Amino acid sequence: MSSSVQPMRVKAAHQRIVDNFQPVLLVYLAAASLVALMRLGPEELTSLVRELQPVHLFFAGLLPAAAVIVYLMRRPCTVYLTDYACFHSSFNHPLARIPMASFVEHNKQTPTMNERSIRFISRLLERSGLGEETCLPAAHNFVPTHEYCTLDNARAEFELVVFSAIDDLLAKTGITPDAIGILVVNCSLFCPTPSLVDVIINKYKLRSDIRSMHLSGMGCSAGLISVGLARNLLQVAPRGSHALVVSTETITPNYYVGNERAMLLPNCLFRVGGAAALLSTSPVNARFRLKHLVRTHTGAGNDSAYRCVFQEEDDEGNVGINLSKDLMVIAGKSLEANITRIGPLVLPLREQLLFALSLVARKVFRARIKPYIPNFSKAFKHFCIHAGGRAVIDELQKSLSLSDEQVEASRMTLHRFGNTSSSSLWYELAYMEAKGRMRKGDRVWMIGFGSGFKCNSAEWECIQPAPNADGPWATSIHRYPVVIPDVLKH
Repeated sequence: MSSSVQPMRVKAAHQRIVDNFQPVLLVYLAAASLVALMRLGPEELTSLVRELQPVHLFFAGLLPAAAVIVYLMRRPCTVYLTDYACFHSSFNHPLARIPMASFVEHNKQTPTMNERSIRFISRLLERSGLGEETCLPAAHNFVPTHEYCTLDNARAEFELVVFSAIDDLLAKTGITPDAIGILVVNCSLFCPTPSLVDVIINKYKLRSDIRSMHLSGMGCSAGLISVGLARNLLQVAPRGSHALVVSTETITPNYYVGNERAMLLPNCLFRVGGAAALLSTSPVNARFRLKHLVRTHTGAGNDSAYRCVFQEEDDEGNVGINLSKDLMVIAGKSLEANITRIGPLVLPLREQLLFALSLVARKVFRARIKPYIPNFSKAFKHFCIHAGGRAVIDELQKSLSLSDEQVEASRMTLHRFGNTSSSSLWYELAYMEAKGRMRKGDRVWMIGFGSGFKCNSAEWECIQPAPNADGPWATSIHRYPVVIPDVLKH
């Protein structure tokens, strides 16, 4: 564990003490009172009771009752996931798949791309872990592609993906649009006017008093940020309120036409996708319970972390997303910081103790031993690791000592749907459910990374598994898992 993480560990411990100060104080006072009473003999206790006036008895009962009521009122409401839905191309929501050969051929027709860039794209796709059924926007069906990456086509892509996911979600839950009191949308690189939340409000005729937010520029971890924001808003909303969270990334306006290799990567990895999730403080028909959500940001005073996912212009003035060669190192440090905070919340005491002993041995006694990596399999049954690319999944599997089966959902999601940005975690959860692996009481760990640089994670507890495999995997789950070669030969 790097020394830079130590202040964060101290800060996390301090925050836990502050957050639980009131219940700890009440327990201490109650215990102290009980001990004092036990020290009194029977005669002293009887004499004390006889001397008490009715008003004393009244306040003796009132004050503890008032303290309990205040505690219950201030205690955060439990937030539940009623259900979720992911966009997938189908007869009702048509979107043509684009095989790798077609993608490479379309790039050849972009006049600003040179032959060296085309060879790089071809080699990258062969090693990307993506399959032949991923989907790109309708604009990518035309040549030259960049001429069709218009504002109208970008809006059309957003509406197709998001409206399809929301329609499926409302049909699954039976919730009417006027029951939604909170709307949070995250889409990093497409931010038109009117905003994307306004597009949804107009389409579904949502309430005039709805609390709506659009998060942009937050990267692939924005889905969990949106969940966290919706959770916080539900705390101050009437009990039983519903919050709609929509996560997507619009690909159409972000097609890079230059020759910088670091900026060509997003063209090759990102694909169309989106998800809609309904959160509520009502447990009625809930399928998951949100246990914890932890956010960590490592970009404060760290320029390499801040700039490792950066939108900029190349030397020719072409706009794109530059993915730094240090991305994996920075992601590893960000994950380390997040583990430091979520570990004490979810890990069994034995794992926490082993980790603490390892830390003391290395830092205090200067022992030359490897850092102890907590066994998160003791805390979680399922893992949803952001399907950002094969290298991302490989790094997290190594860092967390996970088995191939534990990262299967991430690899298969990348193969079938590509990197769908913030919505990829929901496709992975859907994969596990479509495989019939989810059971009541199972705990799920979602981990997302985003620009800035951020690592966010959430713990969910399953209340009611999906009754069937309907969803994004309905037509393909029988073919998975598949063997993904190191290099795909056409």
